[in-house]
Amino acid sequence: MSKSDLLSEEWRDRRRLWLVLAAGFVGVVLLLLLALHFLAPLPPRSLTMSTGSPGGAYALYAERYREILARHGIKVILKPSSGSVENLRRLKGVDGDADLAFIQGGIANEPEATDIVTLGAMYYEPVWVFLRKDVQATRLSDLRGRKIAVGLSGAGAQLLTLELLTASGFEVSDPNLVAIGGDEAIKALRSGAVDAMITVNGAEAPIVQTLLHDNSVSLLSFEQAEAYARRFAHLNKLILPQGAIDLVTDLPAEDIELVAPTANLVARSSLHPALVSLLMQAAQEVHRPPGLFEKSNEFPAARDHSLPQSEEAARFYRSGPPLLQRILPFWAAVLVDRLIWTIIPLLALLIPASRIIPALLRWQIRSRIYRWYGELKFLEEEARRAPDKERMDALLKRLDEIERLALKRKVPLAYANELYILREHIQLLRGVLNQRSAAAAGSQASQSAAQAPSQAPAQVRQPAS
Repeated sequence: MSKSDLLSEEWRDRRRLWLVLAAGFVGVVLLLLLALHFLAPLPPRSLTMSTGSPGGAYALYAERYREILARHGIKVILKPSSGSVENLRRLKGVDGDADLAFIQGGIANEPEATDIVTLGAMYYEPVWVFLRKDVQATRLSDLRGRKIAVGLSGAGAQLLTLELLTASGFEVSDPNLVAIGGDEAIKALRSGAVDAMITVNGAEAPIVQTLLHDNSVSLLSFEQAEAYARRFAHLNKLILPQGAIDLVTDLPAEDIELVAPTANLVARSSLHPALVSLLMQAAQEVHRPPGLFEKSNEFPAARDHSLPQSEEAARFYRSGPPLLQRILPFWAAVLVDRLIWTIIPLLALLIPASRIIPALLRWQIRSRIYRWYGELKFLEEEARRAPDKERMDALLKRLDEIERLALKRKVPLAYANELYILREHIQLLRGVLNQRSAAAAGSQASQSAAQAPSQAPAQVRQPAS
């Protein structure tokens, strides 16, 4: 093997090592990307929230959520709806799409659902029964025979209203139950087209605030509020204290008893955990202050058991926001969290790699030395098959070249002993070759002497004449 061949082989070995290392690096990167994609994907930059009808509490609170999440770079797309029923259908993908929505307590009862989860109860939604001033009633049953606006068809408010009216002796098919709501119902109440209007809404809803300050209407006090709360598990008995609306005008003039479900924040189960955590922080900011019925820090609360609870929400109720989101901005916390997720599979790779890579490096370094043993073996075999001195001289010359190239190899100090052992073996082979060369030289000399004539031929005498 010539010098150029040896150098070319060395280059091929180095290239092979770099190819193996590069392939390993690419494999690690691909594995990390897969881990990031499936184990720690980035949260989306936007989400869709189904809000309910304009003028209602759902729409009001949804605007606040949008403002809070916008501060963290999340765009919230608001989609008006007819209420809880349509919100639920959107969450399930039946009637459009939504990632998040308020659902009235009692509308959904699927504790084993897998497609949606609850983030908890956010506030009370009282059942408000507004009457014209000339209508006197202390119970829902007192309104039989009168025209009542019960809310839009298919809305959650109408379902609860009809549930309460049925329990109070009304027929669902009663022609006096008018399916209108919102501003249309307010106009009908003020004009006398209906005698009463029932709405299920938060106390801060514009429609409720408008009617509470309207002197032409009065508010029904549920005389049997405790009975309704006992009969319907999703209802709570509330008290609107005297003067709670306006202390100066003493509005209301006496305590008003009401019944109310809770408004629950519901999300798709596929919603990114980081967004759920951010939503819980927004919910705490929006719903933690005291309200007309809510005490300070009463909401948000894990009081909705009609749907499975989000794991992230349950963790928030136990220990608050994640540590990273407490000390870092949202997106910085997400990126750090993703880095932590990448370290886990990286460690799983580095632990075995910490054993494989050193062995691979040892093999590569030793291969620089061990390849010469193949050359030495070849020369030894050639020496056995080639007894002539010229051939032996050629083999010795190649051995000298191998020694020169081998000694030029640079190896770490820890492997220098193996290089010295190689030199000893080269010297050992040189001794063998020298012996065989000397023997071949002697053999050739003997053969030459045997072939040469021992004496010059004698002259032939001529006979005498």
